[in-house]
Amino acid sequence: MGCYDCCMRCLGGVPYCSLVATLLCFSGIALFCGCGHQALTETERLIETYFARNLQDYITLAYIIQYFQYVIYGLASFFFLYCIVLLAEGFYTTSAAKQTFGEFRSTMCGRCLSSSFIVMTYALAVLWLLVFAFSALPVYFFYNMDATCHTIDVLTETPASINQLCVDARQYGLLPWNAVPGKACGVTLSTVCKTREYRMTYDLYIAAFVGAGITLLALLTYTVSTTYNFAVLRYLGRKGIGPRC
Repeated sequence: MGCYDCCMRCLGGVPYCSLVATLLCFSGIALFCGCGHQALTETERLIETYFARNLQDYITLAYIIQYFQYVIYGLASFFFLYCIVLLAEGFYTTSAAKQTFGEFRSTMCGRCLSSSFIVMTYALAVLWLLVFAFSALPVYFFYNMDATCHTIDVLTETPASINQLCVDARQYGLLPWNAVPGKACGVTLSTVCKTREYRMTYDLYIAAFVGAGITLLALLTYTVSTTYNFAVLRYLGRKGIGPRC
């Protein structure tokens, strides 16, 4: 076999759909976990500095943020390993891999394994859809806060009217209703929006939201590729036609 034929055979055995999904998943999880972790830290700092004066008012929020940060560590580890396993399964179910092992027929164990990956990936995609929706909540909160600050900056009425424009963290469940002050209004709110901490936190939540979307796209791509591979193994394996996804 010549060098060209050998290269074509190797390239033909690459599960391109699974490879693309793996790259998407790695990049999405990196964005979501890295930016989400830092955004939670900056959120706690903003709440502590501008919305709450007593430690007891935001101690529960601090514990929740710490809990979610530990969850992020687990998510990053799990998805890294799971994506590697799915990529390996994609390589296994290509026709080039079957030719290498001298066997085109799919075994009962192989079909069971492929079907298990389909169910697991589909369940993960459904669960991650909820994570994707949940990650939009802080973006919505900061978007409303930014819009209020923009209104304050362009408003030309009396200062009394400006002070009626507020962002209340208690309304979003971030603080208890007895928290003091619990909200930022008028010029104070506008000052908060101009701080480096606020802009960075807003950008980090947007990046985390984008990362969640990329991860969801990767899981959907995995679902399509694993389903296709299973169908080919199930119905065309005995004819010597291997899957290419």
